[in-house]
Amino acid sequence: MQPPPTLPPPVLPAPPPVQQQTGVPDPNATLAGKRGDSSDIDEVALVAKPVLLLSGQTSWDQGFQKLSESFNTLREEARKAGLPVAGRPLSLFVETTDDGFRFDAMLPVAAPASGQVPAFGGGVKLGASPVGKALRFLHVAPYDDIDSTYETITAYLEAKSITVKDAFLEEYVSDLKDPGDPNLEINVYVQPK
Repeated sequence: MQPPPTLPPPVLPAPPPVQQQTGVPDPNATLAGKRGDSSDIDEVALVAKPVLLLSGQTSWDQGFQKLSESFNTLREEARKAGLPVAGRPLSLFVETTDDGFRFDAMLPVAAPASGQVPAFGGGVKLGASPVGKALRFLHVAPYDDIDSTYETITAYLEAKSITVKDAFLEEYVSDLKDPGDPNLEINVYVQPK
């Protein structure tokens, strides 16, 4: 009897390449993690992120300018504290009236490495972004036209009988430089109760 022939070992597929974690936060990361589609409503799960937060109040006419100024203040405070920006700017609309609105401007940042909270100026404090289930609506048009997006949101919520929290969250995928920019991209998140 002869021993069975020796077979070569099976060829295994190469393991997938390991992605290197650079540890560098992405300043363009969005809360939903993927790009929105203006023809669809996404159901997403918001995860709390550390943010620098600045509360403010303004008239509707001055809203765009005030939000833009608030984000500049938050970026400057993050720079001074050595906290890398870790996402796109956000504003939580806390209260709206016929004359204007109260808001919390937020800028996602990397958590302080030492665990120690740096001192911030100008009313800036460390907080967390909203968390939980949300519906994302995409606005791609001038900021002056955002009312039409909110009308679409209201109609959708009424048609689906969805009750939501009073505070709406806007995430500025594009920089707030020109309120007339026809390509301005904003994610609007609403959270069901």
